[in-house]
Amino acid sequence: MAERLSLPGFVNAHSHAFQRRLRGRTEGGDFWAWRESMLTEAERQTVDGIRTEYAAVYREMRSAGYTAVGEFHYRGLQEALAALEAAAEAEIDLVLILAAYEREGLPRFRQESVAAYLRQVESLRVTGARVAVAPHSVRACSAGWLEEIGRYAAAEGLPLHVHADEQPREIEECLAEHGVRPIELLARTGCLGPQTSVVHATHASGGELDLLAKAEARVCLCPTTEANLGDGFAPVAALRERGIGICIGSDSNVRIDPLEELRELEGIARREGGQRNVVPLDALLAYGSAEGAAALGMQVWPEAAVDLGHPSLRGVDQADVLGALVFGCAADVFAG
Repeated sequence: MAERLSLPGFVNAHSHAFQRRLRGRTEGGDFWAWRESMLTEAERQTVDGIRTEYAAVYREMRSAGYTAVGEFHYRGLQEALAALEAAAEAEIDLVLILAAYEREGLPRFRQESVAAYLRQVESLRVTGARVAVAPHSVRACSAGWLEEIGRYAAAEGLPLHVHADEQPREIEECLAEHGVRPIELLARTGCLGPQTSVVHATHASGGELDLLAKAEARVCLCPTTEANLGDGFAPVAALRERGIGICIGSDSNVRIDPLEELRELEGIARREGGQRNVVPLDALLAYGSAEGAAALGMQVWPEAAVDLGHPSLRGVDQADVLGALVFGCAADVFAG
């Protein structure tokens, strides 16, 4: 049997498993055109379909080296329970990130009140499920909802995840409604803190990044999805300069490969800075594992095993295995 190397498992801190069905079907157009296709797919989802499809997606993640996942879920309570069952079947550790939706999106996404949303969170917690709260975005939640969810997360010690600054239009709309940018609104409403993970932050201003640093919040970068949707370039160097924690997610699941996420993250930093090794290797690996676990409130999670006999590692000296893994291998290097 080929020798194996055990590593901390990779942690997928941001996934929309149902979007895996869009792979290859939605090329062309911009983010907003893709979003319409995504909403159409979301509308057709059933509880039984979620249980079956998510189990397949989670097995794909497991075989790719992810051993834990945060599922950012916005399709109803029974569907959330089906996602939990799917994760158990696929033997992947899951944190259910339940999205609050006051407005926009589809009717099935929305709760009638923020109190109703928090009751959903409580009903999941009593099952023993690991749960995080998530105002979907400043587009989907008013300032009043943000304040209530931020207060609840702080009081209960729960992780809080939120999409912000992914698209310029989102920023323009936030400025028009609130007079401030998205992350500034999150700070104003009490949604920024050490347990907060802002997803994307692609177009965050320097001032917004300063707010994240002050709050000791994290940013979850999803480089393969951000590239696929034409979101822009993650501000990797600016995040590192401020000491802001970074984790990764497969997001739309157009690709499921933590090594590719980390390569793209470092590649962005190299191309923008004109130099190599911007992010040290140990930091990259931490972004893929420990930082993601911390973003999900996990203290322990399963390991992943690297097949050292894989052809991608042929001729690589032992001292160079980790570098070769990140920069020269695909997800099939992980042993089942």
